[in-house]
Amino acid sequence: MDMSDVLTIATLPGTIGRYLMMLRVRDILDMAIVAFVFYKILILMKSTRAASLLKGVLVFLAALMLSFVLEMRSITFIMRSLVNWGVLALVILFQPEIRRILEEVGSRRFIALFSRTETGTELEQAIDQTVLACTEMSQSRTGALIVFERENVLDDMVRSGTVLDAAVSSELLKNIFFVKAPMHDGAVIVRNGRVLGAGCMLPLSKNVNLSRDLGMRHRAGIGMSENSDAVVVIVSEETGSISVAIGGMLKRHLKPETLTNILRNELIPQDQAGTDKPRFSLANLLRAGSAGGDKDDK
Repeated sequence: MDMSDVLTIATLPGTIGRYLMMLRVRDILDMAIVAFVFYKILILMKSTRAASLLKGVLVFLAALMLSFVLEMRSITFIMRSLVNWGVLALVILFQPEIRRILEEVGSRRFIALFSRTETGTELEQAIDQTVLACTEMSQSRTGALIVFERENVLDDMVRSGTVLDAAVSSELLKNIFFVKAPMHDGAVIVRNGRVLGAGCMLPLSKNVNLSRDLGMRHRAGIGMSENSDAVVVIVSEETGSISVAIGGMLKRHLKPETLTNILRNELIPQDQAGTDKPRFSLANLLRAGSAGGDKDDK
């Protein structure tokens, strides 16, 4: 390191300070808006193959920078040539994903991303309608499997069934799970308070300690909760018992008010639910009875 490098490092804080002093309020606002929009676009990309594409592009750019710094001229030339044609190739290959993102931007759901209140209200209505439907299906002994998506995106599960986009209602859920309906054997996927898919196939639990009395519907619900952070509601076809699976654990024989408390505390952030409401202890409830300890039904 020569003297010029030492001087450059020594004057770096002062240079940064001068640039910061030159920033105006509208410059900061401009950067904040751009960062926020990019953040929301990245959230939308999580539910498409574009997320994997973005990771690949970042790895490619890192390799290009490394080859440039190490002066690997042949590799740098090849990678720069790939960049020239790569953008056009990516647009052609991922045209469906790009179109989907643009459709999402123009939809009401994208606007809801900027409004927590609207999303929270829709989710509360979805919970109330789900509890109402499960209560009535429990009385009529109609089997049901309802998955509430959280952070882990479940698009692969949605593609295994019929893709929908509808508000959650008691009537819709009862029609889907009606014993003679074509989609009654699969699961319903709910995202942000809306039905995303129906008749979806879920992975079965690999837990060998589960009770032999548990049917395929319960094993699929537990398996889904083992492979994601989803909250899964199950209604038994044989006894009408209502159950909830979270984190590979199953709590059964739930009353409607208990189901409401679990769903609200697991799905609605506490800053939206209100700090004056006592928090329902789901962890203690699940510890009270695990999936392998009780006998249940299909």
